Amino acid sequence: MAGEQQGELQLVVFHLKEQTYGVDIGHVLEIIRASDITAIPGAPDFVEGVINLRGRVIPVIDLARRLGLAPINVTGNTRIVIVEVGGTTAGMMVDGVSEVLRLPRESIQPPPAMVAGVSAAYLQGIALVDDRLIILLDTTRIFRREEKEALQELAEQAEERAAS
Repeated sequence: MAGEQQGELQLVVFHLKEQTYGVDIGHVLEIIRASDITAIPGAPDFVEGVINLRGRVIPVIDLARRLGLAPINVTGNTRIVIVEVGGTTAGMMVDGVSEVLRLPRESIQPPPAMVAGVSAAYLQGIALVDDRLIILLDTTRIFRREEKEALQELAEQAEERAAS
């Protein structure tokens, strides 16, 4: 893991539907406010659309929808966590980002089969921090190979439309 250092894992911690989640900071490029998302016709239902990030077209997913939860209600706290996953850059829309946290590896337990309606296939583990449970998502599993290709294709199509 890119965020590991001597038995530690560094996480970006965020909220999604009253739950606390974390992703390895090594996959996170940046965190931005949710604004100006352009919908793309024919995109999978969990894809909100694309954004222009300093001249790059980045697909944005509603992470709650992707995990089988109700869609996010965009508020002033909503953020887009830009991640690099297997050569694909994508934005994950979340209810809010709270902190960057260093955890000892031993505080992470393997995921149970089902956690808060989220399939264990997306989970890296569960961390107990003080009195909080943090669900660790494995960003490499959030997108299947064909979905990464489809997201890349959506971004390329949007770039072509913007150029013409």
